[in-house]
Amino acid sequence: MDDPVLHIALLEPEIGPNAGSIGRLCLGVGARLHLVHPLGFQTDEKAVRRAGLDYWKHVDVVEHAAQDAFWAWAEGRRVHLFSARAPRPYTALTYRRGDVLLFGRESVGLPAELLARHPSWCIPQRGPIRSLNLANAVSIVTYGALQQLDPALFLDPGPDGAPDPSSPAVHLPLPPEAP
Repeated sequence: MDDPVLHIALLEPEIGPNAGSIGRLCLGVGARLHLVHPLGFQTDEKAVRRAGLDYWKHVDVVEHAAQDAFWAWAEGRRVHLFSARAPRPYTALTYRRGDVLLFGRESVGLPAELLARHPSWCIPQRGPIRSLNLANAVSIVTYGALQQLDPALFLDPGPDGAPDPSSPAVHLPLPPEAP
């Protein structure tokens, strides 16, 4: 299997609709989704169909039985942790193709011991909230990474449909319909 532009990893996610939204994001940008068990929801065909995730069969998803299995797979890869408690903004990170972007559980985020051992980044925010919704946070960071990794994606197409580097306009082409 080819290495995707990014790996989006969710450590013990609790809310199925968040994972569904993130799966759709991964499908739309060519990222691979990693779900690290235990999960707070089911991913079997019946549960996915009941949730209305008709695109789920097209998502490039890997399930890891536990954290140990995930970290064994991640050995030798660049893994970046994202947390509301991290010291640096995600915009200060230089992304590379194949990077792993790791996000924690909706209720508690990533464990403090992981944040102490790995580079971690945050999405700056103001106001009386603890954190952003997981699916929103993953989307913000993913598109920030894509701006570095594939800047042509953000250029307005010229008359022939090819990106026009002289155009300041932002245009995100719609992905093709899933079969």
